[in-house]
Amino acid sequence: MEFVRRLGRTPQERGSLNNATCPDIFELSDGTFAVIGTDATETLDPRLPAGAARAHYERIVVITRETLVSAKPDIPDR
Repeated sequence: MEFVRRLGRTPQERGSLNNATCPDIFELSDGTFAVIGTDATETLDPRLPAGAARAHYERIVVITRETLVSAKPDIPDR
């Protein structure tokens, strides 16, 4: 599995002040997506809404609204 492309603007383009260590979204070579964000599993896991679940190997990751909105034009329809 390899990184194919970034979705949205780079952290620098979004105004990162800490040397590009900000949330990011990438498309991978197998068609899946990788997200770099803040691990909020401990805080949010007990608050998951009805019908939502997380496997023991999954984490709840938070990204900024700006990161996702910036990626919107790059998210494929299919």
